[in-house]
Amino acid sequence: MEKIKGFEISAHDKSKRIVNIQIEDEILDKLIFPFNKFDITALEYKPFTRFTIAKSLDALTDNKLSVLMNSIIRDRNTGCFIIGPRNINSKINDIFLVKLSTAIAHLIGKPNHDSMTGKYYARFYVKHEDKSDSYLRKAYINMDLHTDGTYVKETTDWLLMTKIEEKNVEGGETTMLHLDDWEHCKNLFLNPIGRQNFTWSSPKSKNIDYKVEHSIFLEDEKGRAQISYIDQFPEPKNMEQGIFLQNLSDGLEESKNKLVVKLPESSSIIANNYFWLHGRRPFKENKNLSRELLRIRGSFFI
Repeated sequence: MEKIKGFEISAHDKSKRIVNIQIEDEILDKLIFPFNKFDITALEYKPFTRFTIAKSLDALTDNKLSVLMNSIIRDRNTGCFIIGPRNINSKINDIFLVKLSTAIAHLIGKPNHDSMTGKYYARFYVKHEDKSDSYLRKAYINMDLHTDGTYVKETTDWLLMTKIEEKNVEGGETTMLHLDDWEHCKNLFLNPIGRQNFTWSSPKSKNIDYKVEHSIFLEDEKGRAQISYIDQFPEPKNMEQGIFLQNLSDGLEESKNKLVVKLPESSSIIANNYFWLHGRRPFKENKNLSRELLRIRGSFFI
């Protein structure tokens, strides 16, 4: 893998499929000026400004960073990387992280509109008390392995999740599973029920007023398995589909090859949404628990 000045690049200690990219202080310092050119409102209202800060980041690497990230995220053998500051300091606040996440995303593709917040990104908290209608914010319930974008019409090739801040947190680790490492993939992929159209809906908090239909499994250009699945949103049409979903869920959660990854604060994890599934372990109960996350998901540039 090509070296890039100002970045430390290595395989993750949990899996060679995940690439670690640590940003050195010299790069972060050089980003402060171009990032300060636009406030968050400008990024939200004027989409071209997002590409401007993305180019500022890439230019510091002679455009090598975008090449590296795209080669990782599109490669079936990898498809995932974690990127973030090597050292955390006072310059790296929530605003800086929104801009850094925006820059990274716009070197990979075009973000989808996030209907939950009405923006190209979503920021949300996981706290001790929760009254939401989704597993997303429920701290003490396991978030099972899934992919994103199952209930929307937009193409969702990739997702980015940034841990902006966390306090009084124990547990809540990210779980990951690559389809090629999943011991039950072949049997379920070859089951014709997985190729049937399933109906997918979403809770009110998602602000989506329609349902979509698609299969759980599809094939890539080489005939390899791809998946679009989340446990909370399918509406089985019959007993066959209901039992298939149960077997799928059990097979994912019981997999011996599921990874447990601790995402560092101020870092982002970016994954291919077709062959990587992700989830989250429950937190240890704490009345002062607080974690803020940022999410961007979208399609690859053509």
